[in-house]
Amino acid sequence: MSGAAEAPITHARVLKIAVPIVLSNVTVPVLGAVDTGVVGQMGQAAPIGAVGIGAVILATVYWIFGFLRMGTTGLAAQARGAGDMAETGALLMRGLILAGLAGAVFILFHSALFWGAFALAPASAEVETLARDYLTIRIWGAPATIALYAITGWLIAMERTRGVFILQIWMNGLNILLDLWFVLGLGWGVEGVAAATLIAEWSGLALGLWLCRDAFGGNQWRDWARVFDPVRLRRMLQVNGDIMVRSVLLTGSFTTFLFIGADLGDVQLAANQVLLQFLEITAFALDGFAFSAEALVGGAVGAKSRAHMRRAVWMASSWAIGAAGLLSLGFYIGGGMIIDLMTTSPEVRAAARLFLMWAALAPILSVASYMLDGVYIGATWTRDMRIAMIQSVSLYVIALLALVPLFGNHGLWAALMVLNVARAVTLARRYPRLEAGIAA
Repeated sequence: MSGAAEAPITHARVLKIAVPIVLSNVTVPVLGAVDTGVVGQMGQAAPIGAVGIGAVILATVYWIFGFLRMGTTGLAAQARGAGDMAETGALLMRGLILAGLAGAVFILFHSALFWGAFALAPASAEVETLARDYLTIRIWGAPATIALYAITGWLIAMERTRGVFILQIWMNGLNILLDLWFVLGLGWGVEGVAAATLIAEWSGLALGLWLCRDAFGGNQWRDWARVFDPVRLRRMLQVNGDIMVRSVLLTGSFTTFLFIGADLGDVQLAANQVLLQFLEITAFALDGFAFSAEALVGGAVGAKSRAHMRRAVWMASSWAIGAAGLLSLGFYIGGGMIIDLMTTSPEVRAAARLFLMWAALAPILSVASYMLDGVYIGATWTRDMRIAMIQSVSLYVIALLALVPLFGNHGLWAALMVLNVARAVTLARRYPRLEAGIAA
């Protein structure tokens, strides 16, 4: 069996992977807005703050296991490309077992977890009490939420991103309906929002397992000798460990950006927060093409086809560059209108317009880093990703120290662009070696 990587890599195939991811990303901010909106109908500030801080705490904790999504995609895509479908099932099972163990640990030690979170981010007594009620319900969804990282990664690797879209629509749609019923209909308040999310998470896991039913079609998923094979386990842990280090460094860099921006004054902090939404839109759009690269490059590596890899990189990147160009043009022309929709403050509007050029440049300057990340994840060259990120963050720190004192907020944004360009350059320097390692 030759594997899926020998199928022609066409523009249609790239878009079949990318478009559902972009559409599913659109649903994410909608859910957040509804969560905030329904508790806002209670007429009090504390419930809004409690849902907000509770959601951030859990998102931060669960994010630690975000490596399961990327690691599963790269390894499963390679197994698919090599025609080793038994290994794709075993990979999913390893991810689900890890998710179950991690979720159980979070549930067992949730009291200590919440205590640490509120020690780092103290809130008023009323907000903290409500947030603890919210978290005490939501923590029971930990195994399901973490397992969905592995399921999503597996679906992307199998080029079934329509399944990812269906999964997101189901979970977010059900969550919204239950929000409205539990909070506005039954008057359950913050606990209603938490219960709605908990039900959506577990129902999402059930749907996700059904979408991955091919992985459970044979005995590969319960071939324990394969699932717990020491060599394969070490490989999985090494890949996921490298990705986790890389992700921690990247998140730390954005956190540093926010903290330094806070020292520049309330108006510039608010302006930066508005402009960061432009970067989030960029991520939503470019993620689809980066995920295409992950799946197609992974398949090519598994099939040991350098030609397929080159074509996958070129086609996915071509679409991404086109999308980045359109985003930059759209931000440059319509950025002012978007800013006005996000804030009514004249000072913040003026400040955001002053720094809009950076948000408009960001898609063009960042697209290479997104696509190379996808290439390296698909090839599971995660050690090189980790090293490249360390080098890039070092350059970012130097840029911050040199530019912020001289140019203020312009220097801060310039340093962030240095980070994105450095990520691309450090990975691009290693790309010839990566490609040379693939059989012709």
